[in-house]
Order: sequence, then structure tokens, then C-alpha cells
Amino acid sequence: MTPSALPQVPEPLERAWQVPLDHPAFAGHFPGHPVLPGVVLLDLALEAARSFQTSAADGVWLVPQAKFLQVVRPGDRLLLRLTPTATGTLNFEFRRDGEQVASGQLRAGAA
Repeated sequence: MTPSALPQVPEPLERAWQVPLDHPAFAGHFPGHPVLPGVVLLDLALEAARSFQTSAADGVWLVPQAKFLQVVRPGDRLLLRLTPTATGTLNFEFRRDGEQVASGQLRAGAA
């Protein structure tokens, strides 16, 4: 494949998010020691992924890989970086103060 025939990959997307002190997930996760559930981070990554692949926005998404490396608490400021690949996979990474707290991959699936 010549360089001119390589598929065009969009630029990475970055979004900042501050975890609300009163996020509803904290009510039961865990009282007196709030920890943001990983599914909330996955939801944020999927929301961002929909802006890259609008044809799959309302369809099924696969999560081939996800790692939750650090505890995320109320008030934490996170940076989401979503990086498309030539194969159609979207790599995501959440960082807090430059340190990775979660990462993984997303892929649009068949509906």
C-alpha cells in the first residue's frame, strides 16, 4: 500500500470533564466513601465515540478491552482522549493530573 493509499484517520478528540460532587452514581457506590463506577467512564467514552462514527451512533458498541487503574472521586478533573485507528477501533484514555486512570478500546458493532 502506498502512502497515498493509506486510510485517513481523524485527529484524536480530547474532552475535559469534572466529576460532579453530586453525581447520582455516588448514592450507592459507596455511601461515605464515594467512588465513580467504571461504567460512567465507559458512557462518557461512548458519547465521545458517537461524534466520530455517526453511522453507528445509535447502534451497538463493543468494548473489546477496558482497564480501570485508579479510583475516581467526586470533584476529580479528568481528560478523555479518544484516538481513532486505521482499523476502525477507537482507543480511549482518561487522565487525572497527567496520570492514566482508565483506558480501553471501543468498536462499532452490527446492530
